[in-house]
Amino acid sequence: MSYRLTQNEADAVFAELLKKFDIYAPHRHVCAGRYSDDDIVKYDKVESLSDVEYKKKSDYPMKEVISPIQQALFYFTEDEYRESKVSSRPILIFARPCDINAQKIQARIYAGNGGFTDSYYERMKDRVKYILMDCEGGDDNCFCVSMHTNKTDNYSLAVKFHEDGSLFVKVKDQDFDNYFQEIKEIEFEPEFVNKNELKVTVPVIKDHETLNKLKAHPMWNEFNSRCISCGACTIACSTCTCFTTKDIIYGDNPEVGERRRIESSCQVDGYTTVAGGISYRKTAGEKMRFKMLHKFHDYKERFVDSDMCVGCGRCTARCPQFISITTTLDKMSKAIEEIEKGEV
Repeated sequence: MSYRLTQNEADAVFAELLKKFDIYAPHRHVCAGRYSDDDIVKYDKVESLSDVEYKKKSDYPMKEVISPIQQALFYFTEDEYRESKVSSRPILIFARPCDINAQKIQARIYAGNGGFTDSYYERMKDRVKYILMDCEGGDDNCFCVSMHTNKTDNYSLAVKFHEDGSLFVKVKDQDFDNYFQEIKEIEFEPEFVNKNELKVTVPVIKDHETLNKLKAHPMWNEFNSRCISCGACTIACSTCTCFTTKDIIYGDNPEVGERRRIESSCQVDGYTTVAGGISYRKTAGEKMRFKMLHKFHDYKERFVDSDMCVGCGRCTARCPQFISITTTLDKMSKAIEEIEKGEV
């Protein structure tokens, strides 16, 4: 069933939802961006519909709600440890199709990785329902249509905002029917993006011989002078899951504290350093090669049905060196052509 709500009706329904749910949405943080007078849009808990930024794609992804940048895993003393606790309240998240589809990828990694299930991810994911936000095509970095992530049916409610404060709502999950009982029904179906400014063709790596030659291709050397290994691209990525852990000691007793999981990146220096000081990927080019092949080959080889990219374009937008993921894909395609022609 679908409805059109006036601003007052929308505010009243939102207030009722707040009684049961923690609600998260893209939220504009004024003058908190990269530069002193820039705003930034990122996911945060919201208390009213006016807090929801629906006109602009968030600068950082929805994944931060379900897998926080920092979280305590467990607390320990000399004699025991206990797992950290989280709220039992259910969560509603306003999200666009690309971010909702990104959670399919996150779930496979956290819950389908060699039969291991990440309990910290699962306890958050199981509390979440989605409010699908209308999207008119994103910005000039988006290529969700090319990645087939422009549509989704994984939502409980779908909404379309209007400038006058009114709201179109489709109720897909019958658990929410009671919130709209006194509102007149209309015909409304969410519309999905069918065209982006950017169109991307993911290169096909036909066999292991081509893959090995692509790994050795000189195209990756360009990034040794361009990429500064800051990790901004992967922190802004909707699907990256790299993290590290850190023990926080309380006071002077080294045996009392907590272990935290902290979001990290395969692109930063030292991430691949292991015991003995050996590092598997030292140069920026080697790190970029790993990221690109992981996104556009390795993940699909393992899980079959999609690449590990939803085309949100945040990595391009956040890169201080203006490195474009779509341009890098074009360079990969050109390198594969050279390999197949025997030119390298």
